[in-house]
Amino acid sequence: MVKACMRELKEYFAGQRQRFDLPFHLKAPASSKRSGSSSSRFLTGRPRSYQQLAEMTGDKNASRAIGLANNCNPILILIPCHRVIGADGSLTGYAAGLAAKKLLLDLEKGGTKK
Repeated sequence: MVKACMRELKEYFAGQRQRFDLPFHLKAPASSKRSGSSSSRFLTGRPRSYQQLAEMTGDKNASRAIGLANNCNPILILIPCHRVIGADGSLTGYAAGLAAKKLLLDLEKGGTKK
């Protein structure tokens, strides 16, 4: 599992991978799991607002739950919460810092598809 994770991360940072195939199980409330799993469905390099992600879950009022789920995300790159932005397109909070968020989004803009 560790080797597979290292391989997939290496491919991601080389611009050769858009999403991760690693199996993982998060211990979180159902609403957080639903919100987090929606984050992982994003297309690489295609940021979405909290509101857009809430609508993807089928609950247009879930923006706050999305923010809380992202805030508790223990695997920042594997569940790509860096792709969640403000409704006005601004970069919003990220546990690793806004500079890291911008770096990941810029990397994904130049990445290739898996």
